[in-house]
Amino acid sequence: MDLATLKAFKPEEYEGAADGYRSTSDTASAVKDTIDNVICAGIRRDLQGAAARAALAELAELSRNFHYTQTECGLASAALNGFAFDMAAAKRKLTAALEDARANNCTVNPDGSISYPEGRKPGDEKPSPGGTVTGSAGGTATSDALERQAINIHPNPHYGTALGLANRIADALREAGDADAKWAPKLRGLKADDDLKVSARDWADVKSDSGEVLKAADPYVDSLTAPPKDGTPEQNAEWWKNLTPEQRADYLALHPGAVGAMNGIPSDVRDEANRMVLAETRAVYELDLAAIPKEPNKYIPNPTGNYPAVVLSPEWSAWHDKYADKKARLEGVQKGMDAIQARFDRTGERGLPEAYLLGFDPTGLGNGKVILANGNPDTADHVGVYVPGTFSDISTIGEDDEGLGGDLGRVDRLWAEAGRYSPGQSVSTIMWFDYNAPDNIVPQATRGQYAEEGGPRLHDFLQGNRAAQQYADGSPAHTSVIGHSYGSTVVGVAAQSGSWNDPKAANDYVFVGSPGVQADHAADLGVGADHVWAMGGPWDDQVVRQGGRLMGLGDWGTIPTDSWFGGKVMESDSSGHTGFWEPDSLSLQNQAYVIAGKYEDVKLE
Repeated sequence: MDLATLKAFKPEEYEGAADGYRSTSDTASAVKDTIDNVICAGIRRDLQGAAARAALAELAELSRNFHYTQTECGLASAALNGFAFDMAAAKRKLTAALEDARANNCTVNPDGSISYPEGRKPGDEKPSPGGTVTGSAGGTATSDALERQAINIHPNPHYGTALGLANRIADALREAGDADAKWAPKLRGLKADDDLKVSARDWADVKSDSGEVLKAADPYVDSLTAPPKDGTPEQNAEWWKNLTPEQRADYLALHPGAVGAMNGIPSDVRDEANRMVLAETRAVYELDLAAIPKEPNKYIPNPTGNYPAVVLSPEWSAWHDKYADKKARLEGVQKGMDAIQARFDRTGERGLPEAYLLGFDPTGLGNGKVILANGNPDTADHVGVYVPGTFSDISTIGEDDEGLGGDLGRVDRLWAEAGRYSPGQSVSTIMWFDYNAPDNIVPQATRGQYAEEGGPRLHDFLQGNRAAQQYADGSPAHTSVIGHSYGSTVVGVAAQSGSWNDPKAANDYVFVGSPGVQADHAADLGVGADHVWAMGGPWDDQVVRQGGRLMGLGDWGTIPTDSWFGGKVMESDSSGHTGFWEPDSLSLQNQAYVIAGKYEDVKLE
């Protein structure tokens, strides 16, 4: 980097280019949303047949292309802003040195050296002639000491000033050169293949690019207003509100995982951040699975040939020891990601609204993390939050024993049913799976520790929803929280979490097949006993509920379906412990009535 280049450098030109990339990213995002939530949703709603299916497949590919464009252009914008920031800092140092040189009657030469005039120290008989000095960047303690010695013995008093100015110019040029060397390969690396297919390798490359840009952008990121450390949802919402649009875009591009997990941030922002993480993660898992060698034949014929018994293949045994667990883990998470994508692809079917991915971490808390909403909870009139129980895992969110779509299918049916009872109003239903659910009945599901860890997380999420709703239109939605099985224990702990004077983010609690909620009475949950609801099922559900009573998940052996608990016990026609969401069932209707605030229609025992 030379003096003329740095003097001529205009950071605003690169900031303008960053604005252009950000605008392109925003346009790609808008087009992607239109494809997914207007065009594809309309086809699913109104059309059937082979032509419709083929069109949806082509449009899905086009949507992925725009999503990739959006993400890469957002990253390019952040990188350009980072480069401009680093170069602007170097140029400010140079400009300040040039101004000080003029003020001290020194001349800055094209090579960065400084010419100083003649001068005389006090007591000298005649002036010492002027001269020229060349600076050095990043001096050591030894070189600095030698420079001070030279300044002290030099007969011209301007020598020290000139040397200091020359060093400052050298430092500015070195800093600019370092920035150029740091950013040039990063910016060159932000390019796509010259084809129309966005592959898994392309998305994996985005993840790699993000890491590289983030490392280079440390000084720029540090200049942005950081989110509050361990901030409350309200503090997070205020932080986001006070960022400029440019800062929001750059923070989202560089820290999608952090933004996607932050309670209090608007749901559409969290959704966009988590979709980036999902796309990158799916690509990485796909490539990791493809890298695992094909499983060899498990058996070989009995080498004795005396009878048809078989023995394990040594090749298979070696493969199994090295790859089987990894393959099963990758496939399980991939199954969950496929279920999330399948929900995206159901938008429009039977009027199902746009999905919002409010939380995603493939390995978080042991079982993975997924928070997915039907419709935007920030602007809904009624919000229902469903918390699953024991055995929940990212790999099972899209399936259940009844073939009804698992936990995601349950919140779909809750949305549709509650919508029937809320004409003219909007409904959002959320599957909240952000805790380490027990993997077995005994001993894990008999312990309260999983709820004690998950309850405060659910409390913060609900407070975040409330903050985001107020950010959107100033008024919180009517919110009902439904806990199934051990999930009800988590909900009970959440209801009792936070400060005593926290504004309640829920209006109703519904406990379904509950083994206990860590409370003596419905009135302990803070919403009034009239807004605490419970339902139970037949014998197999009784096993769970009475087991919870015996194991102490309810204080003093109390469970929500006990009359002395003090809540309202609803009728149920569930066929078992997991049958409370069967289509057209009374159990489903009663939950939907509560979500819609139609309390007078709830059928009580």
